[in-house]
Amino acid sequence: MEDRTQIIPSVDPNVTRMNAGITQMGGQPTQMLGGPLQTVMGSTGGTLQLEFLAGNQYAMAPEVTRDHGLLILTAGDLQAGRRAPINVCLCIDRSGSMEGEPLEYVKRACDYVVDMLEPDDILSIVTFEEQVDVLMPARKVLNKSLVKEHIHRLSVGNTTNLYDGLIAGCMQIASVQQVSQGYVNRVLLLTDGEPTVGLKDYTSIVQQVAEQKARGITVTALGFGPDYREELMSGIARRSGGNYYYIQRPDLLPEVFRRELESLMHVVAKNVKVKFHLSRWVQMRQVYGQQPTFGPRTVEVSVPDIERGTTRTLLVDVELDKHPAGTYRVVRAEVTFDDVIFNRPSTLSADCTFQFTNDRTLVQAGVNRTVATEIEIAQASINLQRTMMGLKTQQLTAMGALSELQKTRTILMQAGQTDQAQQVDAAIAGLQRGTGDVDKTLMGAALQLDQGTRK
Repeated sequence: MEDRTQIIPSVDPNVTRMNAGITQMGGQPTQMLGGPLQTVMGSTGGTLQLEFLAGNQYAMAPEVTRDHGLLILTAGDLQAGRRAPINVCLCIDRSGSMEGEPLEYVKRACDYVVDMLEPDDILSIVTFEEQVDVLMPARKVLNKSLVKEHIHRLSVGNTTNLYDGLIAGCMQIASVQQVSQGYVNRVLLLTDGEPTVGLKDYTSIVQQVAEQKARGITVTALGFGPDYREELMSGIARRSGGNYYYIQRPDLLPEVFRRELESLMHVVAKNVKVKFHLSRWVQMRQVYGQQPTFGPRTVEVSVPDIERGTTRTLLVDVELDKHPAGTYRVVRAEVTFDDVIFNRPSTLSADCTFQFTNDRTLVQAGVNRTVATEIEIAQASINLQRTMMGLKTQQLTAMGALSELQKTRTILMQAGQTDQAQQVDAAIAGLQRGTGDVDKTLMGAALQLDQGTRK
């Protein structure tokens, strides 16, 4: 018997429906540029808006087909004058290799953070070498001069106990009772080398980060200099939903800290989770750039924090079984998040629909250009990672890598991803100079593409 719940009883078969339980405040039907699919947008107090686009308006009814869906979460500038308080821990490597100019610039960077904090914000500082020290337990910064005095007394130690330092930083974040009451929580992990003591293997460290993410704690990874392990640092950022920075020179440290802190002050939605509910004749092959959890007819994925004025996207690959002609819901997306502006949990939902037809010419003409562009961006990220792997395994020569990077840069420029295209440019320049920072630069570009950040 046909599942009649899948039929969309709409005059316009291309209009997706928001969950009836969601109050729409200011949401209006909007025509997406580049495609025929209309979307009814919903919001919770105007903080986030949700769209779910089909890769094609049509699908072939008598065939098993594959296509895409694009989930778009947009945070407007409606609350530009407000922000949530932040709970941030500076987790600083002070091993012997940080001696001299690097540590001095770290101190300046920490000073920047202290100066930018407001009375409701909370700061903690953890340093690590062989031993881990809590320089400042989590607290509001009431005496900025005194905090800076403690920072300026920092001195270098010996080896690098990254794992225990990271855990200590997460414990400081978790010690704040208001952790679930509207604070944006972030550990800023800075290191210039590989773990040399304590727990050192990639899997254990990244798994611990994923567990912290489940507790609402995000880690931003800041790799300084040429000797840190970029796979580990980008893995930490990826699994926790944080940012990743490659910092080439000591004098760049204060600016990177400032940029990261400003991004925290612009967060409007945290603990963002998406649950895809699949119709029984649909399979989801992948969520590009993510590590989803697959259930019998559901797929779940976490999304990094969303900042004011930005968009995050999720691209999914779906397989559609043969189906009678008509318009049907293929996937329903349910998005839950903590609205940090209004300090409340919120939910949005939207449907991805296809019109099944026997007319192949309709399918050929029904491609949504917005989704097609996102597919090109996803492929660019895949190309970057293949190029990095080819260089590491020496299956790709420098000339071959250069050619692949130039192709990827062109794709990114055409797709409007200028920031990532510039990072690829920097990697190309490094490859031409013969420097060893190509992988570190490309890791950042690939991670940003996978996280789906659009401004």
